[in-house]
Amino acid sequence: MVAGELVQEHLRADPAAPADVTVIRKSPDSSGGVRQVDTDTEPAPEPEKDAPDEREAMLPDGGGGEAAEEEEEEERRRKRLQTRLYRRRFAVLAVFSLYSLVNAFQWIQYSIITNVFTDFYRVTNGQVDWLSIVYMLAYVPLIFPATWLLDRRGLRLTALLGSGLNCAGAWLKTASVRPDLFGVTVTAQVVCSVAQVFILGLPSRIASVWFGPREVSTACAAAVLGNQLGTAIGFLLPPVLVPNIDDDELTGHNIRVMFYGTAAVSTALFVLTVIVIKDRPPLPPSQAQAVLPDSTPEDYSYRQSIINLMKNKPFVLLLISYGIMTGSFYSVSTLLNQMIMSCYENQELNAGRIGLTLVVAGMFGSILCGLWLDHTKTYKMTTLVVYTLSFLGMLVFTFTLDLDDIYLVFFTAGVLGFFMTGYLPLGFEFGVEITYPESEGTSSGLLNAFAQIFGIIFTLIQGKLTTDHGPMAGNLFLCIWIFFGILLTALIKSELKRHNVNTGADNNHLGHSRPEPPSPPGIQPAPPPSSVPSRR
Repeated sequence: MVAGELVQEHLRADPAAPADVTVIRKSPDSSGGVRQVDTDTEPAPEPEKDAPDEREAMLPDGGGGEAAEEEEEEERRRKRLQTRLYRRRFAVLAVFSLYSLVNAFQWIQYSIITNVFTDFYRVTNGQVDWLSIVYMLAYVPLIFPATWLLDRRGLRLTALLGSGLNCAGAWLKTASVRPDLFGVTVTAQVVCSVAQVFILGLPSRIASVWFGPREVSTACAAAVLGNQLGTAIGFLLPPVLVPNIDDDELTGHNIRVMFYGTAAVSTALFVLTVIVIKDRPPLPPSQAQAVLPDSTPEDYSYRQSIINLMKNKPFVLLLISYGIMTGSFYSVSTLLNQMIMSCYENQELNAGRIGLTLVVAGMFGSILCGLWLDHTKTYKMTTLVVYTLSFLGMLVFTFTLDLDDIYLVFFTAGVLGFFMTGYLPLGFEFGVEITYPESEGTSSGLLNAFAQIFGIIFTLIQGKLTTDHGPMAGNLFLCIWIFFGILLTALIKSELKRHNVNTGADNNHLGHSRPEPPSPPGIQPAPPPSSVPSRR
């Protein structure tokens, strides 16, 4: 093998080699001699020189100042392609999950004891429902500046805003415990709803920039798990801390205890957020992250990223189907107390426990789905199966709710929650896969925005149907939409772009351990990729 071919083999085996190096390759011509296929202005290096000297000789300026720049660029590229996992990733995940938990708790703490707050503040059920709907309403207009901030300023600032606003809203609620201060508690809930905008889009970003390819789906599921656990605690604790009694003074005391406890926990978590959460580790955790270029404000166009996502037909189908499923979950969670109370009198505690069962079962579903995805990478099939089982669970819950068997409701709610809540991280991870290398924060933000839009619509319509015609009418309304979501999910074309990058990197790494065979005479081997995916 001649020197030019040795250099080409060396460069092909080295993915970090500069893409603009011109290689001299010789192949036999028709007369049996040797002709040059591609050449540079510099003479061919001597065969006895080693590979580094040949590479330097073939640089455009013969190894001068530009050669030094190329070597520096090569060194930077090699460093960028190095990967490493840091123990700090578990602390980042834990702190985020905990303050996400508190935010979710503050979302549902009013709705699960709607009758208590209507009596205390002298308001209607609809007004208390708006304390939940405001979370969804605030998200839609604010998600675009929030995801822009996440992409431009990074994970740390976004996390600080989410945790800080959550803490501020919790303390403001402590000043609203008086029957004539319903407006103050509404204001406090609006602050918490703004905090949620800086929280819901982070699970996939944290998983992608801190966790390796074999644990990224599980990490995303664990991050979503914190929000689900907060909803579960929100179903469980308020009925216990604030029971339904006729004494307004004692009820006010109980509400105050709940609000002050939430504020204290929120403050501690804000301090931990300041200490623990960073934008990203020093070295990326996966090849999919390593090959992404470092984006500066001049390099990155948020508007173009949105346009790219909206032109992605599989992602648009996922937006609608994810919005339907998650919006249905929001609606069921908000109206659960009213559904249970319309079928079973004086069952406030059991209404909270049924909500707890629904969410805890979903937490197990989330973790199992995340582990399954990390093991199999069957994103579309898993999503479609879970969506179908959620539809069946909703049908069973609908037709067994009024059978005068509260324990049966516990079981059917658990089945429904296992699949419906377990779907949430699936949608996040599926969205990241089919939109790579677009920003995880942008794709997750759009998914959540559609979830909030559908949540608002479904809550208002199902609430009206439940009030006028009973829980079955409202639940059947959701069943029809979930069935439509199954059809949309089946139409999604599954192209796992992020997984393919990681798989290709692993294959290249294995291939570097053995030399490639020489190419047949006269055939030009394929050059290594000269560019990496870009978010522009």
